Amino acid sequence: MTHTASPRKLSKFHFALAMLLPVYPLITALLYLVLPLTGGWTTWQRTAVIAPIMVFAIVFVVSPFVQKRFAGFILRGA
Repeated sequence: MTHTASPRKLSKFHFALAMLLPVYPLITALLYLVLPLTGGWTTWQRTAVIAPIMVFAIVFVVSPFVQKRFAGFILRGA
């Protein structure tokens, strides 16, 4: 009789917690960098600068890092 490993399923809650750890300081650092340079800008203009940086950072840096380093935390047995 052969035993196959049960597939592991993504825990979205654990993934969200793991993503929060690097995303919060990244957002905070971007705000500290952008706010002094955009003193007279409206909120939507600042967001237009920060959002693309955040999206690319999350997709290409943060998410792969979290998936690799926290795989045991975000994946669970089915």
